[in-house]
Amino acid sequence: MGILAVLALPLLLLGISGIIYIYQSVRWLLSKSAVQNKVVVITDAISGLGKECSRVFHTGGARLVLCGRTWEKLEALYDALISVADPSMTYAPKLILLDISDINCIQDVAKEILNCYGCVDILINNASMKVKGAVQSISLELDKKIMNANYFGPITLTKAILPNMISRRTGQIVLINSIQGKIGIPFRAAYAASKHAAVGFFDCLRAEMEEFDISVSTVNPTFICSYHRQPAPGNWEASIWKFFFRKVAYGVHPVEVAEEVLRTVSSKKQEVLMANPIPRAAVYIRTFFPELFFAIVASGIREKLKTEEE
Repeated sequence: MGILAVLALPLLLLGISGIIYIYQSVRWLLSKSAVQNKVVVITDAISGLGKECSRVFHTGGARLVLCGRTWEKLEALYDALISVADPSMTYAPKLILLDISDINCIQDVAKEILNCYGCVDILINNASMKVKGAVQSISLELDKKIMNANYFGPITLTKAILPNMISRRTGQIVLINSIQGKIGIPFRAAYAASKHAAVGFFDCLRAEMEEFDISVSTVNPTFICSYHRQPAPGNWEASIWKFFFRKVAYGVHPVEVAEEVLRTVSSKKQEVLMANPIPRAAVYIRTFFPELFFAIVASGIREKLKTEEE
């Protein structure tokens, strides 16, 4: 009896772990099967996240239309996808040149996208442009460029594809956005403004599209890190600002985000926040205790400036 009592807890933990593993595996398989034969458009497919999204949707049997600014990089991505997937279980991706910040070309590109398969089942708005700097140091021209890439570009493409989805009364639109669409972080005013605008648009779109059975989802990671990026050491590593927004600095890996996008499409989640508890709490503090939030932000700026002076 004594031995059984000692082994009970480890066996229980082992059993729970096994159940969780099986649940996650089944959920993953169901997610992949949900996109089989679906026409999936991915913008900025040549970025780190775009490549990972292309990989998970391609192996899931989706009919991909991959958009990017550079033809050579699109071809390299095509070769990489074809080389690792079973050709009997997958479709060869279609490639489309698209600069999402060039608003004037999007209508024509949308027609080209629709001509690939005659419809779009899932549109993944992934393209994004970042900028960092004090408000007074960022030109209005750069503000407009950021807004075109992060707001006007995605909504123009969405509006161009939308009539096809409405006529078929089916479809999914996914916006890969940022936690900065929820909270503003200093020295990223242009970027945060564009992300706030995108969230507002797609929130409204979600409500309007319900009658047509078109789902709209937003996936909001903190910061999507590069494949090999490591946290840089710094004098203010332990500051309250750095601690508060730790995930913003370290980020989430493109593989994590891509897999979450696939699960979001499968489950038709309306909104996903990919963040550890600290930045996740920041969103709620900003909503319910704004004065506390702003005090923490101001403290972080003062400490950063002090560190730079030292």
